[in-house]
Amino acid sequence: MSPKTTDICDAFPESVSVCEPIFAFFGAVRSFSGPISTVEVHEDNVLVLEALEDLEPGDVLVVDGGGSRRCALLGDRLASIAASRGLAGIIVNGCVRDSRDLAEIEVGVLALATHPRRSGKEGKGRRDVPVEFGGVRWTPGHQVYADEDGVVLSPDRLA
Repeated sequence: MSPKTTDICDAFPESVSVCEPIFAFFGAVRSFSGPISTVEVHEDNVLVLEALEDLEPGDVLVVDGGGSRRCALLGDRLASIAASRGLAGIIVNGCVRDSRDLAEIEVGVLALATHPRRSGKEGKGRRDVPVEFGGVRWTPGHQVYADEDGVVLSPDRLA
């Protein structure tokens, strides 16, 4: 189980960043943490799939979809891949779909909202670059901690 975000904020008030409260939980796991890997896409999830197939167990994939609410960047198929590979979680600055199924999949999933339309499949975007949303900078290799109280980022792994 991941450390509580409230405890992290109390213990390391000057060294952590706290994401704005913009996300809702969709996966079965409600508390997760791990090193950040990023993809930056716009209404296209090909790089999301590629990242899920490359990441190490325990990693957290951060998907910067620019906050688009016009399609979903993640659904049950991709979340199942993440769970089967042992990823800790996926944070989507955008939408997900198949929410009823996501609730049964053993991986943490945070997103802005749901949308029934699937994304494009052109493979456009960038991987493993710093991205900014929610009032924080998401840097590959930094740590993220998420639970019902919020999302906290740190350059270092916190005990």
